[in-house]
Amino acid sequence: MREIVFDTETTGLSFSNGDRLVEIGCVELFNRVETGQTYHAYFHPERPMAPEAQAIHGLSDAFLADKPLFAERCDDLLEFLGDSPLVAHNASFDFGFLNGELKRSGRQMLSLSRMIDTVAMARTRHPGAKHSLDALCTRFGIDRSHRVLHGALLDAQLLAQVYVELTGGRQIGLTLVSDITEQAAPPVDASRSVARPQRIFAVTAEEAARHSQFLESVNNPLWGPLETQ
Repeated sequence: MREIVFDTETTGLSFSNGDRLVEIGCVELFNRVETGQTYHAYFHPERPMAPEAQAIHGLSDAFLADKPLFAERCDDLLEFLGDSPLVAHNASFDFGFLNGELKRSGRQMLSLSRMIDTVAMARTRHPGAKHSLDALCTRFGIDRSHRVLHGALLDAQLLAQVYVELTGGRQIGLTLVSDITEQAAPPVDASRSVARPQRIFAVTAEEAARHSQFLESVNNPLWGPLETQ
């Protein structure tokens, strides 16, 4: 099954209050495995960047000045998304901005039935714990040492690993044999082999007699009546 894990960066917290989408990063999964196919784009927001938002993702007005408008890139974005389920962390936030931009560009908005929210999944699986992307990376042992600032594609790649863990992990033990590089066993060094003396566990006459006596004492044995040789 094909799924898309994505993340967005914005000028603020509310599209309805005038904030805009400035970056999106998408990672393709097939049967919970990254295919290597990604989509990444920056957009000119047509408004100044809020200082609080820039402190989070580092995207300045100067950097975004020559970037295309969302409307100029939305068709290739929609082509990449296809009709696949869409996975995001706190998905209602990302869907709100993405659908806001699509509507503003005169495109059909995405159905919320496609939305998979990893925050909701984490709350169900680990109630009472921290559910930020950083906290989940720490919980699952995912390296995020290269995450200095938020970035849509980087965060989508980290979230893809978190999503796999939230849905049961990679199940390495179930990997098909054909997918594993088989390694030959190292040769045995016959010169270092040591022959052990034969060990004999013979039954004594007394032990055999006691065993026969026990068998004769069993009523209706499963093995039937004993035959005397």
